Amino acid sequence: MRNAADRVQAITDTVNRYIELVAKGSADDLVELYADDATVEDPVGGEVHIGRQAIHGFYSAVDGVARECELVSLRVAGNEAAFLFRLTVTAGDHRMVIEPIDVMVFDDRGKVTAMKAYWSAANVTQG
Repeated sequence: MRNAADRVQAITDTVNRYIELVAKGSADDLVELYADDATVEDPVGGEVHIGRQAIHGFYSAVDGVARECELVSLRVAGNEAAFLFRLTVTAGDHRMVIEPIDVMVFDDRGKVTAMKAYWSAANVTQG
């Protein structure tokens, strides 16, 4: 990422791609956004998944589940992004909406090196 404007655009593009893939992609697609030695802590305080294989295992939980995802708010500063989004997961007659705030750190290639998701049961609604 050559300059600040390019960095902001690249990070914004990656966050939008992440939202798109959380909604419609597979674990294979999602893991491509991450650096080889990246970490994912989702939710914060839970298990930290280290490396693409572990991250793939984490995201494989969404494969085969009906879901929708909407970016609500995004802030980019330096090599990091913080964003609020709404994830709706539907399994049969059960519908769950989660509204996490994710913080991602990016390397110079635009890959995610660390992701932390801030949410708890208080941010989940059933419907």
